[in-house]
Amino acid sequence: MNPLLEVQNLRVAFDGKAVVHDISFRVAPGEKLALVGESGSGKTVSALSLLKLAQGATVSGSALFAGEGEAPARDLLQLPERDLLAVRGREIAMIFQEPMTALNPLYTVGDQIAEVLQIKQGLPDREAWSGAIEALRATGIPEPERRAEAYPHQLSGGQRQRAMIAMALAGRPRLLLADEPTTALDVTLRGQILDLLADAQRRSGMALLLITHDLNLVRRFADRVAVMEQGHLVEQGPVSEIFANPRHAYTRKLIDSRPKRDVVEQPAAGEPVLRASGLQVTYPTRLAGFKGWFRSGRFVAVDNAGFTIAPGRTLGVVGESGSGKSTLAMAALGLIGHQGELDVVGRRWSRDAAANKPIRRLVQVVFQDPFSSLSPRMTVEEIVGEGLRVHEPGLDEAARRARTVAALADVGLVDSQIPGLLERYPHEFSGGQRQRLAVARALIVQPQLLVLDEPTSALDVTIQKQVLGLLQRLQRERGLSYLLITHDVDVIRAMAHDVVVMKDGAIVESGPVAEVLDRPREDYTRTLVAAAG
Repeated sequence: MNPLLEVQNLRVAFDGKAVVHDISFRVAPGEKLALVGESGSGKTVSALSLLKLAQGATVSGSALFAGEGEAPARDLLQLPERDLLAVRGREIAMIFQEPMTALNPLYTVGDQIAEVLQIKQGLPDREAWSGAIEALRATGIPEPERRAEAYPHQLSGGQRQRAMIAMALAGRPRLLLADEPTTALDVTLRGQILDLLADAQRRSGMALLLITHDLNLVRRFADRVAVMEQGHLVEQGPVSEIFANPRHAYTRKLIDSRPKRDVVEQPAAGEPVLRASGLQVTYPTRLAGFKGWFRSGRFVAVDNAGFTIAPGRTLGVVGESGSGKSTLAMAALGLIGHQGELDVVGRRWSRDAAANKPIRRLVQVVFQDPFSSLSPRMTVEEIVGEGLRVHEPGLDEAARRARTVAALADVGLVDSQIPGLLERYPHEFSGGQRQRLAVARALIVQPQLLVLDEPTSALDVTIQKQVLGLLQRLQRERGLSYLLITHDVDVIRAMAHDVVVMKDGAIVESGPVAEVLDRPREDYTRTLVAAAG
């Protein structure tokens, strides 16, 4: 069978420096090829360069794309911009990794999908709008008629990603370039999206080039896999063959990067570091019609939750988007109001900021995205040492700097390996290094509890393993307790002593991690575990 896309000797350079080195691969009609590798391996820029979307890049080689019917193949890299415009979205579509930056914030998602249908399929306004709603419905997004009227910022991360996928599939492309299409999705939604893409492929014969670092996804979904390291294509072949017998050392490293459990089985003894009983978090909502003139409704985000975290132990909280797990974390951090009992080392959050100050030292947080959670205007010394200015204002500059250097060394960041470390800014570090900075910032005030909000979901598998290893070591050495918020069952298995499963704001199952994940009682828990694969 002739390939749908045949790439030969693709080279991509910026300012004369090559980042992709003469790679070659092919995608057959109806095939799913996964392009895998760590951040910086060149996989995304390789896909972008096929459609001349890599700004400022110098691209050479060839990318022959088969014509429809008897039409001859075209070299995408040689097509003039006008001809390439006709290819983009109609014959080759792309799902971008970050939907918040890819979607236009000034238009509703329905309008943006309808625009694709109008331009690429020539549908009139009313049919295009109906088609946009059906495209959203096909992705499993709830209430598609209402969501079509929403702007991107009014949707959750997973809903925005599904809107992006609906937009890409609306043009009925022959080839779909999917750049981390399930990164923002929970495990069950991830399975739904993969099923959606597989169904679209079966119905239309569409081929798919999947760019990802999720090896579980590759193993489950792809037909063939191509592995990239530092701009070089080091290995490619059928998925079953590559996973069973990887030849290249880098491929073996990726496959071996699944999180491994290395925690002390600490007994649940001593005064709880965090204890909740009858915890409830509600938000006011506007009622429809004239009733909304006189009173507000109420949305229950967390309903009657109860749990404890003992010293030196990790409680994992797992569930889908909207299950209430992030709201639970916000309550534990004293950032939102709540009803019921919530004690941090025997103390209660209050409305008095001054009274809360000692508690804020005891509980710190590491956020999901280390790039957005670190101020781009502050140096490393200012970021990491900021907590000392608040909680230990009596320290002089020399003592504060010494504590900052020690905190950085604890997370594996030292000036001898990174010259000028203290004077650098966050953008000068890799994703894994930025997350280490975030951990150092949290640890410098010597807390007893860390709230970890998806601490590794934005990281490559090898970096994820390093950060989890760091957190496991710090827990062993310092007796830290963790409240771990994640949708990754593998991370729960590696890190947690106990786990609670949340659905629609309620805890539906809880207990020791092995008992809950290996012998789940609830259908919902079984679905989560099965979806993690």
